[in-house]
Formats: sequence, structure tokens, C-alpha cells
Amino acid sequence: MDYVALIHTLIDPIVSKPETLLIRELPSEDEKKVTFLVCAQNEDCARLIGKKGCVANALRDILTIAGKLDHKRVGLKFESFEENKEEN
Repeated sequence: MDYVALIHTLIDPIVSKPETLLIRELPSEDEKKVTFLVCAQNEDCARLIGKKGCVANALRDILTIAGKLDHKRVGLKFESFEENKEEN
């Protein structure tokens, strides 16, 4: 299953700048566990997490269900980055 495409399908409508999203698979020693890191701008990262983590938990639930089809545990982590606005 293409988890990156699934994650893009789920989160692109939520964020304001989907072109700045960075989704990477994190290395894992266990082949049955897959973790993805989603990097977004501060505002978009806040939208993806939601109040009390409601949106993040919903996204994780969907990925957990998708992972069960492949007999894998799929995790999702969020990280924010800021654009470098200073120019030298």
C-alpha cells in the first residue's frame, strides 16, 4: 500500500499550503512497524494536530486501519518548521 499517497489524500485538504508538506518514512528495525514523519509549517502543523490532538488521533486511526490490511503497525508523527524569512 502506498501510505504516502494515502497521507497526502487525507491531509492536503486540511493544510493551507500542501506544496510545503514533507512526508518521510522513518527507519525502523521491526519490519512490521512503519512510522511516517509529517513536516509542515507551524500553522499547518497546528491544524493537523487539532485541539487536544483530535485531528492527529483521527488520522492515526485511519492509518492503523489501513495498516491492518498489510499486517503492519503504522505510526504518524508531526513536526513543524518555519520558513527562513531572513536574507543576508
